[in-house]
Amino acid sequence: MTDGAELPAPAYPTLARSARTIDELDRLVVDCRACPRLVAWREHVAEVKRAAFRDETYWARPAPGFGDPHAGVLVVGLAPAAHGANRTGRMFTGDRSGDFLFAALHRTGFASQPTSVRAGDGMILTGLRLTAPVRCAPPENAPTPAERRTCGPWLGRELELVAPDVVVVLGGFGWRAMLVTLAEQGWHVPRPRPAFGHGTEVRLDGPDGRGLTLLGCFHVSPHNTFTGRLTEAMLDAVLDRARALAST
Repeated sequence: MTDGAELPAPAYPTLARSARTIDELDRLVVDCRACPRLVAWREHVAEVKRAAFRDETYWARPAPGFGDPHAGVLVVGLAPAAHGANRTGRMFTGDRSGDFLFAALHRTGFASQPTSVRAGDGMILTGLRLTAPVRCAPPENAPTPAERRTCGPWLGRELELVAPDVVVVLGGFGWRAMLVTLAEQGWHVPRPRPAFGHGTEVRLDGPDGRGLTLLGCFHVSPHNTFTGRLTEAMLDAVLDRARALAST
């Protein structure tokens, strides 16, 4: 494997191709410094902190995926939250979005417990893995298209190694990023690309003949969950559908 220290920072995501296992990929991604704006922001947040977490040491690095390395279901979000995964080091952990998601994962049988507050808290995911198209917390939760493209090799290799049957995509940004990544990998993504919608199902064929179903779901952000745009029942229904598709 190439030594990442020998590469300039912008080239670091190209190392994703060298990862032979999910564990290797996760070890590589946490050292990435390819996007100067994201590196500066994640480290700034770790210094300024939120008052509720002023005594904590923030992770302030890229967040690797979390969960079953051979999952039938992959859940793809947007990016780590500044005071969530950027603080805890684990996807969807330590913020209100994660609270809503993990409770649903527990109700639907994917998670061993209903809450996840920190890495090492005993949470185990079975049959499901969490990830994102952008691995560093972006300012205002808005990564740029260029940052998505730079980060793309991490998600692309994760898809190859996990080989899920179903991808649940949370929100429109993740949906668009997922379709772009699949197209870059040689999957047969139709033009015009399928539009995002809650409950949307799209079946795609890969270059090796393997199929994949994308399921759209409103993002688990407080904006959606507090207003009732996304309810517990709606999220549970998508996760139950993902399990049914993966089992077949």
